[in-house]
Amino acid sequence: MGLIANLQRDWATISGIRKLLKYTSDISPESTNLLADDLERSVDRHSANVAVRFEGELVTYGELDQLANRVAHWALAQGLKAGDAVALFMGNCPEYIAIWFGLAKVGVVTGLINHNLSDEGLAHCVNIADSKAVIFGVDQAGLLGTARPHLTGELTFWAYGEADGGSDLQAALGEMSDARPDRSHRAGLNGADLALFVYTSGTTGLPKAAKLVQGRTQGMMRTFVTPTGTTARDRVYITLPLYHGTGGLCAVGIALYSGASIILRRKFSASNFWDDVADQGATVFVYIGELCRYLLNQPPHPKERAHKLRTGFGNGLRPEIWQEFLDRFNVPSLVEFYGSTEGNVSFLNFDGKVGAVGRIPKLLEKKFDHVAFVKFDIEEEVPIRGADGFCIVADPDEPAEVLGRVGNEARTRFEGYNDPEATKKKLLRDVFEPGDLWFRTGDLMRKDADGYIYFVDRIGDTFRWKGENVSTNEVGEALTGIDGIALANVYGVPIRGMDGKAGMGAITLNGDVDFEHLLDELKARLPAYAVPVFLRVQREAETTGTFKYRKVDLVREGFDPEAVGEPVWFAHPDKRKYVLLTQETYNSILNGGFKF
Repeated sequence: MGLIANLQRDWATISGIRKLLKYTSDISPESTNLLADDLERSVDRHSANVAVRFEGELVTYGELDQLANRVAHWALAQGLKAGDAVALFMGNCPEYIAIWFGLAKVGVVTGLINHNLSDEGLAHCVNIADSKAVIFGVDQAGLLGTARPHLTGELTFWAYGEADGGSDLQAALGEMSDARPDRSHRAGLNGADLALFVYTSGTTGLPKAAKLVQGRTQGMMRTFVTPTGTTARDRVYITLPLYHGTGGLCAVGIALYSGASIILRRKFSASNFWDDVADQGATVFVYIGELCRYLLNQPPHPKERAHKLRTGFGNGLRPEIWQEFLDRFNVPSLVEFYGSTEGNVSFLNFDGKVGAVGRIPKLLEKKFDHVAFVKFDIEEEVPIRGADGFCIVADPDEPAEVLGRVGNEARTRFEGYNDPEATKKKLLRDVFEPGDLWFRTGDLMRKDADGYIYFVDRIGDTFRWKGENVSTNEVGEALTGIDGIALANVYGVPIRGMDGKAGMGAITLNGDVDFEHLLDELKARLPAYAVPVFLRVQREAETTGTFKYRKVDLVREGFDPEAVGEPVWFAHPDKRKYVLLTQETYNSILNGGFKF
């Protein structure tokens, strides 16, 4: 990187961080300025502005606040008090925002539950938060019914509308005052008190309830206002679920804190995306990486460049499609970030470097001493410790686990989960000195010599084969670069008698794939040890509501054609090409009939 370019990038990052810190400087665990206070001030400034545009309906800031006030009075009438929890189980709609906003006005904690859950998974989310009531959407009534046998505690059930299994909350709110409740109902709270529960996606098991305190929620909702330059003139397009931190807090936040208008959709639709964006005048959008890939996999759309989008923000955008997305869809810039709902480590790409999730310039390294990149043992899935017993700082460009020192400041706190064992697993002690305490992100990342930070893989996704570490992210990128392959979910599967795990990819197709020459093409793109041994062709990828791939069932089914029930291709070591795996060949693999 040249000197002038380096200085320009330094300036973009440093000035971006300075603006962000200024905008969030009053957030602290001791602060008595709460989330509801922030939002009420914004309502007062922008009362007549349209807050939400939804299916032809316009809701102003004043109207949103009035509905939230009715919710607050309803909560008080139910005997709910500050610190009590209510489970919110609804799909995307303006009322969703008003409900948790209204509960926050009286200090009640809202659990934002995935509206697709059912049975024990749903019951677990309600139970683990010790919920006093469940508010559900009419469309979720049937799902809630499957969870009732597993629910514990004394619960009341309220449907937003008429539905079996609950009282009509919409009708009850009509009887409540729309005047603001007295602030005394939340007066005893501060920035360290709970505001929300947001749940992990549960890609490998039951969701965990992450505790979002007031200060952290305020930080999430404020953080992207300055990097995206959002003002009251903007329209923010949200297709992500509102139960998710990125869509429901970060994206909602940049609108509500700036007076902008939210264009809200019930769920993401690749085929309708550009019609919505162009016809409704969206200027900012929020993404998850796979959302961008879905759009690129669509045929050309007449409005995909005829829009007013000036930026988007999100996370998980893979480097190999980043520039293609910008160029094809005429989007000037994207603000990529890294962070988890519950974690104390976050990065933000202020200068637009393609592929990077953020940067720590040398001038600011001391300011980021709460973040560490440490050497990592892939097989044991733990950081490597030296002869002195302490962790070892990784070299530039070396994949490393990222740790965040746990402290008492807003940016270093780790509140954990409503599960002590789950919380304990995320903490690491005696990292660099006796008694220190660090949060484990569970992510492998690398930082280059210029301070740019790149996501490598989730710990547990990376596996060893032929004595080498295989990154599922890298293999997935290679697979989706092949004509005809739309999506790729990569994981490792054990083979009897072999050390490590063989690579396997579950792929979905959007065209013809030349399986005859596919192995040669992948060998040209990947190291030999990283080339998938097995490929499973799926009609549709199984993902969570936020487009994260579910792997637990895929790993369990492995490469047994009978268990899989879908075509499985095998990289035949003798024929040197992919062949359809038969039960006979499968049995031969298990009995050591092939050398890998």
